[in-house]
Amino acid sequence: MGNVASALALHTDDAELVEELRSGSEEAFAWLIARYHQPIFSLLARIVHNRADAADLTQEVFVKVFRGVRGFHGHSTLRTWIYRIALREASNQQRWWMRHKQQEIPMEQEMTENHSAPSMRLKDMLADPGESPYDCALRAENRARVESALRRVPEPFRTTLILRDIEGFVYEEVAEMQGVSLGTVKSRLVRGRACLKSLLTTAGPDAHPTALMALELPLGEEAQ
Repeated sequence: MGNVASALALHTDDAELVEELRSGSEEAFAWLIARYHQPIFSLLARIVHNRADAADLTQEVFVKVFRGVRGFHGHSTLRTWIYRIALREASNQQRWWMRHKQQEIPMEQEMTENHSAPSMRLKDMLADPGESPYDCALRAENRARVESALRRVPEPFRTTLILRDIEGFVYEEVAEMQGVSLGTVKSRLVRGRACLKSLLTTAGPDAHPTALMALELPLGEEAQ
């Protein structure tokens, strides 16, 4: 069969990869995890605001993918299907938090797994090392402030912002993942971007204008 992992990296058709996954190929699942683990973890970390919970949820997402791939019929892209599972797991976890009245962990709180390890702030743990249009649009010194403001954008606008402006999904994919109409997605984006821009604008005298500039173009696009 040759080097399946290398061959899968070249696949442009989901159907070929899905067939490998359905056949139980360990190489196919290893490739899938290597390809999607970091993006899924970054998405969940931004939604649930807890690195440990995001790590657990990420593992659960891939368990669900492993168990459910035979039921994937190709009505959406494989990527969209995986992200939809991730969003469902995040939603379930958030409902659990609401029931148990869990308090949010402050972004500035220092966390460590053991006393011998150096401490790290939660906001540093949430930083996504991968390059993206979102990373390019914001200077490094603005990132923590924007992440903090993003946490204050109410749902479902925050998740829609994350999917469209950070993860880079097209409107149709966002609509499919959230189970809403295309118009609803666009409306949520307008309101979410306006809310985020307002939070950044009123963030105080130390606010940097470069963070606000990143929001101007999307808002203008929506108005067209």
